[in-house]
Amino acid sequence: QVRLVESGGGLVQAGGSLRLSCAAFGRTFSYSAMGWFRQAPGKEREFVAAINWSGGSTYYADSVKGRFTISRDNAKNTMYLQMNRLKTEDTAVYYCNTVNSARLEVPEGIWGQGTQVTVSS
Repeated sequence: QVRLVESGGGLVQAGGSLRLSCAAFGRTFSYSAMGWFRQAPGKEREFVAAINWSGGSTYYADSVKGRFTISRDNAKNTMYLQMNRLKTEDTAVYYCNTVNSARLEVPEGIWGQGTQVTVSS
């Protein structure tokens, strides 16, 4: 199992940017497809973006396509989510997780504590 720790959240104005990090502890990170998910107050957790083990393939939810960029550095056991042109509706707790390599929007691992992103108008 890979243990995951999210960081980088905060308060930002609409139109601003944030970069989230997901630090992984475990030998299998480099071989695992990874994803970002988010949960807004009163809503179910939803898929945001995913990346395959090598970083050569990425997949995004329609709501963030063109604004968010997912990447990973296997040498550092870390995955990132660059979020640009943030909107108030992006406000949520953001989580990272391992994902199914055939269905990248499906989480498979244990959830971490997440990191709060708040976008003000």
